[in-house]
Amino acid sequence: MIRKFAIVLAAGALAMGASACNTVKGLGKDIQSVGEAGDRATR
Repeated sequence: MIRKFAIVLAAGALAMGASACNTVKGLGKDIQSVGEAGDRATR
């Protein structure tokens, strides 16, 4: 029983970690696009 709980907990942590990486990556792209738009606006 405890082993099953540990496996489920580990799988959940892995899933949340993977989704967090995608979120941070997307945030970085958004920030980059805002910076590029600012550069184009000042030209």
